[in-house]
Amino acid sequence: YSSRLDIRNSRRKMTSPMLNFFITMLLATLSFQASGQFMEWCIADEQTPDDELQRAMDWACNVGGADCSKIKVNQPCYLPNTIKDHASYVFNNYYQKFKNKGGSCYFNSAALINALDPSHGSCKFEFIP
Repeated sequence: YSSRLDIRNSRRKMTSPMLNFFITMLLATLSFQASGQFMEWCIADEQTPDDELQRAMDWACNVGGADCSKIKVNQPCYLPNTIKDHASYVFNNYYQKFKNKGGSCYFNSAALINALDPSHGSCKFEFIP
């Protein structure tokens, strides 16, 4: 009996990467606009420590020209109240505003491009073609 269970579990493990690949491809296809441009958002890299995210977010809000008003208390993107969530909103706001003028989604390696819309609830992440 246990060998059958081991075989089933190993099959699940083998198909999981392939399933993830197909899901990713499907979502990427759905993110492809009719104009031929991929939709992309700039989000905080999950691996970046909070203190680095905070420094990058401070720069974006105070120097970079990002609109950080929506992550303030009682605003649509305040919750969840985490550095990573707030940084993702701020990084994307900056990136969307300035990507067509040479701005990037770098933030000293604290951010990355994502093909999935990170909007949630009342917090809408802007996309500008």
